[in-house]
Order: sequence, then structure tokens, then C-alpha cells
Amino acid sequence: MMNLPIFRFRSFAIALVLLTASFLHSVSLAQSAAPPSPAGEAQAQLPKVRVKAGMFIVSAELAKEPAQRMAGLMHRKTMEADHGMLFVFDRVDGHCFWMRNTPLPLSIAWIAEDGTIVTISDMQPFSEQNHCPTAPAKYALEMNQGWFKKKGIKAGTKLSANGLFGG
Repeated sequence: MMNLPIFRFRSFAIALVLLTASFLHSVSLAQSAAPPSPAGEAQAQLPKVRVKAGMFIVSAELAKEPAQRMAGLMHRKTMEADHGMLFVFDRVDGHCFWMRNTPLPLSIAWIAEDGTIVTISDMQPFSEQNHCPTAPAKYALEMNQGWFKKKGIKAGTKLSANGLFGG
């Protein structure tokens, strides 16, 4: 009778160790089976283009594919000054944006096919409010919030980028 409590304790300890090991193994499998984040994957491999806005040069990541455009700047916590993301659409349209999963406050300029800025809007972090251009656009350029205003760039300003606008 004296060995019975020790036996129960050992059985409980063994069961606890096995249960913990099983749990940790299942968490490890779930993490390794999870697909990579589309935002991180799309962003890591984007080519860059230099966009000229007046006397200012922007180093912009190009988001041309649907998955790249959908991921955009989601999950980014910082962005260097004079850096942004240029969204290139297949057709001229009223492309709307929101800020789901985007912690950065951003300003967005919608750009006509010839490189002329149509509309500029400020967007708040994590907001699901739609932001749409006042006229159809082929491109959109996201920058840190206030960038366009600080540089004196407004609707009607014409941008240039090798082979993109007007092409």
C-alpha cells in the first residue's frame, strides 16, 4: 500500500510529460505547415523604381501583381523617409484602398496614366475606411503620412518614372 501513492505520482508525471511533448510537437507542426505570410513574402521580393516628384526622388517598391497589391504595406511598422510603394494596376479605374493590418499612417496619391496626380488622401493605421480617388487612376503611390504636403506636392503635379507613366 505504501508504493501506491508513488506509483500514481509517477504515472501522473509521465502522463504530464507525454501530454506536454505532444502539445509542443503539434504546435511545431502547425507553425511549419503554415504558409508564409503573403505580406512578408510579396514585400521581400519587390523590385524598386525611382519616381521623380518635382525636385524630389522617391525610392518606391513596385506592387504589380494582385497578391503584391493586396499585401501592400501591411504589417510594416516603419518606412524610411522618401521611400514608398507604387501600385501598378492593369487598367485605369477607381481603385480604393484601406488600412487593414497596416500600422503606419500613410498618405496616398492616385496617379493617372500620364503620371498626373489625381487625388491625395491621408489614411489612418488599421482603419477599414475606404479611400478612393476622385477620378479613375492607373497607379497609386503610398508614402509616410504628410510626405506630399511637406514637399508641396498636390493634385495636378506630374510625376515621372522610367517606362511607367505615359507608357
